[in-house]
Amino acid sequence: MARSQIEYRPGLMADMYHPDSAYVSWRAGLNGMTTFDLYARRAPFGGTYLLVAGLEQALEFVRDFRFSDHDLEFLGQIRDYDPAFLDELRSLRFTGEILAMPEGEIAFPGEPLLRVTAPFREALLLESGLLQAVNLATLIATKASRVVHAAQGRPVSEFALRRAQEPYVVTRSARIGGCWSTSFLAAAEHYRLLASGTVPHALIQLFADERDAFAAIAETFNRYTLLLDTYDVRHAIHRAVEVARRYRESHGHYLAGIRLDSGDLAADSAFVRSVLDEAGLKEVRILASGDLDEFRIAELLEADAPIDGFGIGTSIGVGAGSLEHDVEGGALGGVYKQVAYVGEDGTTHPKVKVAGDKSTWPGKKEVYRIGEFVEDVIQLAGEPRPADDAERLLKPVVRDGQILSGSLPPLSEIWELARRNLARLPARHQLLSEPEPYPVRMSDALRALKDGAVAAHERAAADRVSAASASPSAS
Repeated sequence: MARSQIEYRPGLMADMYHPDSAYVSWRAGLNGMTTFDLYARRAPFGGTYLLVAGLEQALEFVRDFRFSDHDLEFLGQIRDYDPAFLDELRSLRFTGEILAMPEGEIAFPGEPLLRVTAPFREALLLESGLLQAVNLATLIATKASRVVHAAQGRPVSEFALRRAQEPYVVTRSARIGGCWSTSFLAAAEHYRLLASGTVPHALIQLFADERDAFAAIAETFNRYTLLLDTYDVRHAIHRAVEVARRYRESHGHYLAGIRLDSGDLAADSAFVRSVLDEAGLKEVRILASGDLDEFRIAELLEADAPIDGFGIGTSIGVGAGSLEHDVEGGALGGVYKQVAYVGEDGTTHPKVKVAGDKSTWPGKKEVYRIGEFVEDVIQLAGEPRPADDAERLLKPVVRDGQILSGSLPPLSEIWELARRNLARLPARHQLLSEPEPYPVRMSDALRALKDGAVAAHERAAADRVSAASASPSAS
């Protein structure tokens, strides 16, 4: 089936256990106001931070969430749900509130990126759609920001279309992360981005001679880029200089750049630069591509490779890690955990999961940033602001089920926010290897709530064991 023919069905953007769990809660009559936190336990790529992205897609999913008759027919085929439950799903819409960190904000592990409060079934059924939107986009934006940081001010172009997990999400997120252009034309048109590209090896191979290929390109475009590594870079650069001189004189066409896509990029770029400079073509830029990532870019620049810009495809397109540097990639691993429940009697019950490294922090929370990245504080929503210069990071974006005005800014504003935040984040927290962890502090009240919730859980477990031992059936 062609991609354009696949119907968007937000009600089924769920895992099987979501409608099953909703059914159990319906049968039990439990649907109190519940708060979930969406967060990541670790920063990706061995780093310290996350560059938040994906909120626009997440909110569009919330806005569109509903079960069509077709969806309900399908659910009825795979489970023997009570028809009255399916009738409830037919009219179900999100009616709660969502607070979120804006796209372009910098977050750290354990901090809620979204805080969702709604009747239990509404909040639960959104889980996978929200995670799918935020996990991938934040992963790619963070990866792109690392690549751009490694490039030290040199432009980075996103060339990821052919290997991207979700091409539009990748291009948008790469822009948030600082990429200055994309090769993906449909995304460039949709997001109003600069489109860029050079030429493929196939075009060079189309001609009987490399010189003829270069000449055809130079004759066609008033500013052009030549690809040098189809055969032999060190021969090709001399042919490129010859063609550049001829067509500047005959047509007024200028060689803007050359691209290296393989081989010893450090040595070849140095050789090419010397030939261009000796030929009086000092304005011609050298671009590098070919399975590059932030680590390889850093190595090239540390070796003083005279490279003026980079084209990055796979590394950004799939949020790749690095086997060589023992860095995981490919997924963010964000989670969506229940932290509070208001019972039918109006009592709020903190919810905690006790599972070692996967244990959760209960309660409805706020996140504050103190000063210019001095520290972050996670605290309970009812606590006073922790300092005069503390900025509240979770912003209201949905209230009573409606997206609030101003919650979906244009991509240009998101990019600018990300650029400012990354510029403010101290360099020690952006190191590609062994960065200094950023301080995130839990308030005393939050710690006390967790300790109390864990103690209550342990008491309840002990009481159940004691009751079971005293039961006549136990003997």
